[in-house]
Amino acid sequence: MKAAGPAIGIDIGGTKLAVALVHPSGRILAQRTLATEAERGFERAVGRIETAIRAVLRPTRAGRGQLAGIGVGCAGPVDPARGLINNPYTLAGWNQCDLVTPLQRRFGVPVWLENDADAAALGECFQGAGRGFDPVVMLTFGTGVGGAALVRGQVYRGVQGEHPELGHLPVSPDGPDCYCGTRGCLESMASGTAVGEAGRSLGFPDARAVFAAARAGHPAAEPIVNRALAAAATAAWTICHTLLPARLVLGGGMMAEHYDLFAEAIRHRLAGATQFPRAAVSIAPAALGNDAGLVGAASLAWRPLITL
Repeated sequence: MKAAGPAIGIDIGGTKLAVALVHPSGRILAQRTLATEAERGFERAVGRIETAIRAVLRPTRAGRGQLAGIGVGCAGPVDPARGLINNPYTLAGWNQCDLVTPLQRRFGVPVWLENDADAAALGECFQGAGRGFDPVVMLTFGTGVGGAALVRGQVYRGVQGEHPELGHLPVSPDGPDCYCGTRGCLESMASGTAVGEAGRSLGFPDARAVFAAARAGHPAAEPIVNRALAAAATAAWTICHTLLPARLVLGGGMMAEHYDLFAEAIRHRLAGATQFPRAAVSIAPAALGNDAGLVGAASLAWRPLITL
C-alpha cells in the first residue's frame, strides 16, 4: 500500500457508537466509545460524533489536513451512494438522515458511508481473518445479525447498489415474526436480542444469562441456545450453497464468547453437504473483534491504495 495518512473509522450500532483514529496499517491509534442514544435525535448524534472525532485527533496531533478521510459503518439499511441512513428499526427516528454532508463540512475531508456488516467484512479482509481468501462471507451476531460478502476484495452489492440482508435469511417457517416482514429469519432467532427475549419469558435477565445457563446444562436455557445454533447452521448451509465462500468469518459481540458453539454447529451441519467442496470452505472467528467495523470503515479512505 502506498503512503497514506490516518483515517477516522466510525462504527454505529443500535446501542454503542465508536470512533477511532486508525493508522494505514490497521492499528488503532485512539478510540472513543459511547452509547448511541439514537432516540435522543439524529442532530444530537452528529454533534456527539464530531466531539468524539476531535477527541481522538487531539492526543495524536493529527490535523485535518493529515486525514485521508472519514469512513462510517452504520447499522442498516443505509444508502452508501447518497450517504443516507434509513434505519428506524434499530436507530429510532433515523430515517433519510444524511451523516456524510455535515462531517464533510466540519472536517473538510472525504466521507464514506457503508453498512456496518460490510465495514466489518472490509476490516477482516484488510487485516483480519478474511485476508488472503476470496470470496469471503462474514456474519456478525450481536443486537441483530448482519452479513456481508466480498468478491475479489470488493463489497458485493445487489440491485441498485443495495446491501443483501443475510441476517434475514429465512431459517424456520415456525419461528417468530421479524420486522423484516417474514417469520423465522436468522436475526429473529439467533441474535442477542432474540435470545434475550426468549430467555426473559422464562425468567432470564438477558442473552448472556441464557448462554451461561445453557452451558451449565439448564433445561430451560438449552433449547433457546440450541434454536439459535440451528438457525445459524441453516443460514450457513444456504450461504455455502449459494455464494460458496472460501472463508466464512463469524464476528460480532456474541462470537467473542460463543464462537465455539456456533462454529461447531455450523461445521456439523456442513459435514453433510454433497453439492460443493466442503474442504475448500473454512470457518474462522473474526480476528479484529469489535474493532473490525472501525478498521474497515477507516479503510474506505484507502481503498484505491489497498491490494487485498
